[in-house]
Amino acid sequence: MGRATRRVAACAAAVLLAGGLQSSLAHATTTTPRIDLTVLVLSDGGPATAAIAAELKSQGTPYRLVDLNDANRPVIDAAFLSDTLNGQPRGKYQGIVLPNDNPFAAGSAEMTAIAAYEAAFGVRQVDAYTYARPDVGLNWAVNPGYMGTLDGFQGQVTTAGLSGPFNYLKGSVPFEDNDPAVPESYGYLATPLATLPAGSSFTPLVEVPIPNSTAKGSLVGEYQHAGRKELVVTFVYNQYQQQYRLLARGIVDWITQGVHLGYDRNYFAAHVDDVFLADDRWDTVLKCTPGDVTCPPGTPETANPIRMAVADAQYAKQWQLDHDFTLDMVFNGGGSEDWKSDHETTSDPVVDQMVADQTSYRWINHTFTHPYLGCLQNVTVVPWVCTKTTSGSTVWVDQATISAQIKDNLDWAAARGLQLDKTELVTGEHSGLLTAPQETSDNPFLAPALAANGVKWTASDASRETGQRAVGAALTVPRYPMNIFYNAATAKEETDEYNWIYTSVANGGSGVCEVNANSTCLPAPLDVNTGFQSYIVPLEARIDLGHVLSNDPRPHFIHQSNLSEDRIVYPVLERILSTYRSLHADNAPVVNIGQKETGQEFQRRAAWNAAIASGQVTAYRIGDTVRVDAPAGVQIQATMPTGTVQQLAIGTTGFGTAYAGSLSGWVKPGQLQSGVQLTLPAAGTPAAPSGTGPAAAAKSVPAPAPADALVVPQGTVDAVPVGPGDTDRTDAPTLVPGSGAPVAGKDVVAGTTSGTANADGKAAGHGGVPQQHGKASGGKAEPARKTAGQSGTR
Repeated sequence: MGRATRRVAACAAAVLLAGGLQSSLAHATTTTPRIDLTVLVLSDGGPATAAIAAELKSQGTPYRLVDLNDANRPVIDAAFLSDTLNGQPRGKYQGIVLPNDNPFAAGSAEMTAIAAYEAAFGVRQVDAYTYARPDVGLNWAVNPGYMGTLDGFQGQVTTAGLSGPFNYLKGSVPFEDNDPAVPESYGYLATPLATLPAGSSFTPLVEVPIPNSTAKGSLVGEYQHAGRKELVVTFVYNQYQQQYRLLARGIVDWITQGVHLGYDRNYFAAHVDDVFLADDRWDTVLKCTPGDVTCPPGTPETANPIRMAVADAQYAKQWQLDHDFTLDMVFNGGGSEDWKSDHETTSDPVVDQMVADQTSYRWINHTFTHPYLGCLQNVTVVPWVCTKTTSGSTVWVDQATISAQIKDNLDWAAARGLQLDKTELVTGEHSGLLTAPQETSDNPFLAPALAANGVKWTASDASRETGQRAVGAALTVPRYPMNIFYNAATAKEETDEYNWIYTSVANGGSGVCEVNANSTCLPAPLDVNTGFQSYIVPLEARIDLGHVLSNDPRPHFIHQSNLSEDRIVYPVLERILSTYRSLHADNAPVVNIGQKETGQEFQRRAAWNAAIASGQVTAYRIGDTVRVDAPAGVQIQATMPTGTVQQLAIGTTGFGTAYAGSLSGWVKPGQLQSGVQLTLPAAGTPAAPSGTGPAAAAKSVPAPAPADALVVPQGTVDAVPVGPGDTDRTDAPTLVPGSGAPVAGKDVVAGTTSGTANADGKAAGHGGVPQQHGKASGGKAEPARKTAGQSGTR
């Protein structure tokens, strides 16, 4: 069918559909329509619509997903899109996401229904990935133009974009190029049509200079025509790529006209574990950590453990001031007591310094001496196993020991005037929580010990358990491990261990990256003198920045060893913060919150998402009024224009907090109210449909011509990892020491003995049964009680 023929058929279909639409719009010329706050996503199974759906899900924005490839899917017609409720016309969707500007066949009545609905109700459409062509207000991508990969290109938000949906950005939108051998993006760069139909306009919002031309081509633009608005996106992306992550918030704000349920923040927090303890040190010759289960039998303990000095504490305080960022100090008071005993002194200068500066940080209980609080470990084999009774039952660390570890650390802090939230806890190595494959359940004594000590928020390892869950009355707070290792204080140590983990046996590494499914190996070992700054720092910063840009409140954790000697964590933190701030405007700062606040965020999200999934949330807008009803006790999350207020039974109150050019946050009904009612400011209220009324608009909107097939590189379909350690884009396990399975040291074979018995029958090695010592503290070993499990080093 030719293009002219298609348009005739489309117009005919529009006339036929008008009768169906008019049944729901009979009162539209005199009655303001109700618009339900749900986004319709029509998916072709491609990465672009999947990315937008993922963003809606992340924000907590209700959406309905229809798979266009499903033979049993609903028909998209007038009845599907709108109806009349209590005599009032109702639009069931506040925005529509299409795979392209028209994914249907020529003459499709469905596309005509969509176009008519959008014009009738003033609803916007996102073309998730489409050609540059006249049908979307652009010239063909030739003379000037470009069609091809965009890897490494630099996008730029236009003045219109910065004053509109992307007002939270400074302007730059860099495209990833993670693997030069793999195309990861594709796009069509073209200029807007010089002549458009009367009343139509095309406004570029994000542009890229067209290669071999002085012109700029549109990547994202707003096409206004025939009473409709489309966001025309002419490049393909997936949900992980930085270029999309930077624009995702703005795409949602654009399609919802700044009025939607759910919200988005860019979170970043860094927990510094083991403060006041000393961490065992990586041995660059043995390729293992003496005192750790991975070392060969008979390896002496760490002779030179890593512990912060006074100068490191002073540096940490000043660094925070210089970078407007607060660290969470996760401390073990017993480490200080060990240090004083080992050095035969009654004072600890590091403690004195940090307690004096305590208001510079947030403080979290990490137990007194950092013992392993799960099962009683037997580390005479690699990997370790749980000790069993003669009847085969697991031997668990008892409740009294767990409680004592929590309480003793609190008492130690109180004696020094150290203020902290007693409801927060990080156990050593997140122990007590299940650790597969050895432990398939939590220590049954953990939950009652947490309850007895008032702990409500206990940290978990996000590389093992990504989500929040209950531990008795407490809830977990998942944390990301960073690839800055607990046993490294210098750049050379970090790089040497990184090489051991992430290079093949043939290249001198452990080969663990070869045997773990989906893991990535380095092509060659890094130079230990330069590899940290040139490779590890930028790679780890990009991985962590990906979390920051994903509305992900999970904190990251490092160790006090990383703040000492070479202070290797600071270049990574600085890279994350400086990159973020170079891309974002001041109205969208990094959100740096504590563990309890993170736990509460997850808790509220879980309740909200469950209410949405069960169909218990009703939300709509009528003119400048938004009404939301949810189950009792479930707080509502929303994003609204600046100036929005909450209507109370008597009077009003402010709504939300300012972020990224909008107001957003959690809200609940006022007294004597069953739902939340918000009033939008005049400037932020979506415009009523133009023309003589929705019914008239429905009669006059033709369907666009169908879009042709588009290029989607395999590197977009299958997200290309940033590099080794990027487990977000793969199903690979984490190889960070202390978070995944232990990486065996040189000459250690899995399943073999890793320790030798001392004269007293206790094994020298990384804890276990029997075991010798607690956490390394820089001198004498502390005998450990058998019931306390091992004192870990992570």
